[in-house]
Amino acid sequence: MVIAEKRPARAGDSEKITINLGYVDLGQIDLIVSDGFYANRTDFIRTAIRNHLDKHREALEKSVARKNFDLGLHDYSREFLEDLQRSGHKVNIRVIGLARIANDVSAELARSTIASVSVLGALQASAAVKSALSDRLSS
Repeated sequence: MVIAEKRPARAGDSEKITINLGYVDLGQIDLIVSDGFYANRTDFIRTAIRNHLDKHREALEKSVARKNFDLGLHDYSREFLEDLQRSGHKVNIRVIGLARIANDVSAELARSTIASVSVLGALQASAAVKSALSDRLSS
């Protein structure tokens, strides 16, 4: 069976989020940054999140396995999906991280080869492909 390409995440493979913090928390972060412990607020927040995720690593790993997700960055190329189509198979995309469906994948090809899409993180695909798969998307 053909497998989608899994690649390690790069520094540019990230999603911007917005959070609201209380003034005291923000001030304490600024103090730690100004004392040189972290390069900036973002560095502090990323480190805090990673440390908290590491604290729950065992539970996360069990949940990923139990729910049958793939972890990381997964690319679904036109060639991969065409191979699936020729073999008469479909793929269930279940990713924690980033799933990317190549820009040269047509809506028709995606619809005929992708049975379901469940991504916790981010899904990158053309608007046409996302629209064609809208009834198969879940989180």
